[in-house]
Amino acid sequence: MGSAGTLVLITAISGRALAASARRGGYVPLVADFFGDEDTRALAERHVRLDTNIARGIIADELLEALETLASAQRPAGTVWGTGFEDRPELLARVSERWGLLGNSAETVTRIKDPLAFAGLCSERGIPHPQTSLTPPADSRGWLAKRRGGAGGTHVTPAADATENDKADYFQRHVEGTPVSALILADGRRAMVLGFSAQWSAPSLSRPFRYGGAVRPAALAPGLTEAMTGAVERLIAAVPLVGLNSADFLVEGDAFWLLEINPRPGATLDIFEPADGSLFALHVDAMRGRLPQRAPVLSGAAASATVYATDDIPSMPAIDWPEWAADRQNAGTSVSAGEPVCTVLAHANAPSTAKALAEQRVTAILSKVAPRLP
Repeated sequence: MGSAGTLVLITAISGRALAASARRGGYVPLVADFFGDEDTRALAERHVRLDTNIARGIIADELLEALETLASAQRPAGTVWGTGFEDRPELLARVSERWGLLGNSAETVTRIKDPLAFAGLCSERGIPHPQTSLTPPADSRGWLAKRRGGAGGTHVTPAADATENDKADYFQRHVEGTPVSALILADGRRAMVLGFSAQWSAPSLSRPFRYGGAVRPAALAPGLTEAMTGAVERLIAAVPLVGLNSADFLVEGDAFWLLEINPRPGATLDIFEPADGSLFALHVDAMRGRLPQRAPVLSGAAASATVYATDDIPSMPAIDWPEWAADRQNAGTSVSAGEPVCTVLAHANAPSTAKALAEQRVTAILSKVAPRLP
C-alpha cells in the first residue's frame, strides 16, 4: 500500500485501469496515454494526452516531454508502464534513467519478447510452445504472421494473408484452442498466479484475432491449472520478471501451449481487481521483492469487453455513461471505425452469465452511439 500522497507516473496506450487501481492502493497517479478518456482524467492528479495514434505507436520524444511535464517540481516514486512498450525497450531504458521503472526492465523486456529466444527458453523448460520462425515458411498454410511486441491481437494475421503493411517480424505455427491468460505476480525469483481468464476475439475484416474481452475464472480441465502454473513458475525461475505480468496460452482439452509472456499489467486488471485491496499496490510491492502470503480472494465471476466503433463517429455524442462503462470517450472526440469507444464491465455468479452480460452491454453502448451517426 502506498503511503498517503505517493506520486507515481503511469504511461500506457490507455492508463485508466492502472490509474483506478493506483488510487485504490493509496497512490496519486500522473498519467500520460493516448486517449485522455473522461474517467482517466478524473482519476489522474495530472494528465497529458499523447498526440499520436495506436498504429504509429508511442513516440519517444513526445513521451519524454509528457513525463517531464507531469513530474515537473514533483518527485514521483517511479514509472509504471502498460501496453505499448514491448517493442520499445530502448524507450523504457530512457524512462528508467530519468524517473526509474516500477516494473520490468528494458533488458528483461528485450529477452522475453525475442521470439526465438523465448521459443528456446520454452523448449529448455519443457513448456509446449508453437513452432516459431523468423523467415516466412515455404508453405504459409497453417502459419500466423506476428509483430514482435504487438498487443491486442491486431498484429496477428494468417501468414498467407500477410502484406508488407502488416510488418511481420516472425511466424508461428497456428494451433487450435481456447485463448486463456494467466495473471502473474512475480518478485524476480518467484511467481504467484492470481487467476486464469478465458478470452475471446472481436474479429474485423482485416484483423481476425482482434481482442474482444475476457472473463474469469476460466474453465480448465482437472490438473490443467497445476500444469500451467508449473510452466509459469519454471519460466520465471529463468527470467527475472517482476510485478504484474500475464501469460497467454491456448488450451485444447487437457493440452496447452504457451504463446507469449506480456511483461506488464494488461487488459484483465479490471476483472481481477479485488474488492478489498489494489493490484497496483501488489505490483509495486512485488517489484520491490515482496509477494503476498496468498492471492486475493475473488468472488463470483467477472468479465470485460471492448466496444469497437462499427462506423466512423465524426463527433462522439454526449452520453449518460452507465456505471459499468469505463474508458469513456470524451464528447466531441472523433472515433474511426474499428477504434475503441469504451470498455464494459460485468459481474455475475457464473462466467457464462458474466460474459453474456458483457456482450449485451457492448450492444447497449453501440445503440447509444449508432442512432446519432449521420
